[in-house]
Amino acid sequence: QVQLVESGGGLVQAGESLRLSCAASGNIFSINAMGWYRQAPGKQRELVASITSGGITNYAESVKGRFTISRDNSRDNVINTIHLQMNSLKPEDTAVYYCNAHLALPPVEYDYWGQGAQVTVSS
Repeated sequence: QVQLVESGGGLVQAGESLRLSCAASGNIFSINAMGWYRQAPGKQRELVASITSGGITNYAESVKGRFTISRDNSRDNVINTIHLQMNSLKPEDTAVYYCNAHLALPPVEYDYWGQGAQVTVSS
């Protein structure tokens, strides 16, 4: 079991910045990757950015160059806290942002989700 607690989010104007954080607890030694997904009203949930326990990052094309995902590096190959720095925000970034933790315990894989953080960008 993994528990995820998100913080950050809020209402900003276009061009401004926000930072999201997500802290995991529980079986953190089995976490292979963590990331952020978002879901706008009427749309499917989509990946925003992810980072593996080894530090490999992946971004959606729409946020490349504006968003940066990072992790606290208290231990090599153990990931339990991530951050998403969002710069140059656009109204189309408005969504509920969900933290995700992915565990691979062959042959089973698990996904855990945070409660969601609202990000609203006004034009």
